[in-house]
Amino acid sequence: MALTEGAMIPDVTLTAADGSALSLHSLIGAPLVLYFYPKDDTPGCTREAQDFTALADDFAALGARILGVSKDEPAKHQKFAAKYALKVMLATDADGHVLEAFGAWVEKSMYGKKYMGIERSTFLFGADGRLVRAWPKVKVPGHAADVLAVARALG
Repeated sequence: MALTEGAMIPDVTLTAADGSALSLHSLIGAPLVLYFYPKDDTPGCTREAQDFTALADDFAALGARILGVSKDEPAKHQKFAAKYALKVMLATDADGHVLEAFGAWVEKSMYGKKYMGIERSTFLFGADGRLVRAWPKVKVPGHAADVLAVARALG
């Protein structure tokens, strides 16, 4: 992981699903769950977004925002969010600079072939913009509930 606990959220900008610029620094002031996922509308990524959506009201009660990031285009994010009635914000990192800043752009291997791709990972930032916890190499089942438990402990 590129970030360690206590590190400030990087001052980087993504493209929101509506096409506008979204600065991560503009989200300081409330807890933030920032998760990176490989691709919209694939089984694991859909399940993860649905799991965070199912707990969205619980996160909101804590004042926490949830932001999912992939390299998919904003229009694809809009379709994905509408198709599954997602309650999480989605953003695009088209050139991968944010993925690299978070250490989520990694070498992967499938069927003996190596390639670069997004490692499913999650970062929880406190309202002060400092990293509380990072989850590298996320396995989807139960993950959103684990993140919520840590967010609740922020009190």
